[in-house]
Amino acid sequence: MKLIRRPFEYSYFNATLILIGMNVLVFALQNMAPVLTYVLAMTPVAVLNGCVWQFFTYMFAHAGFSHIIFNMIALFVFGAQTERYMGSKEFLIYYLTTGTLAGFFSFIVFLLTGSAYVPLLGASGAIFAVQLAYAAFFPNSILYIWGILPLRAPVMVLIFTAIELFSMLFGLSNGVAHLTHLAGFGFGWLYFIIRFNTNPVRLMLGRR
Repeated sequence: MKLIRRPFEYSYFNATLILIGMNVLVFALQNMAPVLTYVLAMTPVAVLNGCVWQFFTYMFAHAGFSHIIFNMIALFVFGAQTERYMGSKEFLIYYLTTGTLAGFFSFIVFLLTGSAYVPLLGASGAIFAVQLAYAAFFPNSILYIWGILPLRAPVMVLIFTAIELFSMLFGLSNGVAHLTHLAGFGFGWLYFIIRFNTNPVRLMLGRR
């Protein structure tokens, strides 16, 4: 356990912008070669046939312009400050680990629910984990929803999570991977427990 919790030497190299650049590059390549989407997206039947890289690559593929725009805005807004706080190495591991685990969890659920041919793509699972980290590290931060409604970061994260849970339970917004978003949030929470030996919810409530 000591090895798992050993901190990295702090460094900062704008990993958030690098991730955004990689997502934009992959999206451009998808538009030039549409077959790439099927290679990168996590489709359970493809994974079962050996495409195990899709647990990782699905995070960098997107379904359309609005999909990548909203995801990249969220990644920049929440990722930039979170990365500065955590350090780039820790942030990258956190982002990629939670995103990959969210993909793996979705793979299992897709198989169990008869959705083996449904593709999963997008950075939202990892971004939900980043939102959790942002709210834990900056609990007094005020964010303006739609540029109008001011909310403290923890309140915003809890509202977004509740919306995802409600949408998943009642089948709203078909085509949106609510389960993957919630899985990203859940694995982010576990990362805090295992890696940092702290409960992110306590961080949110303890810094008012």
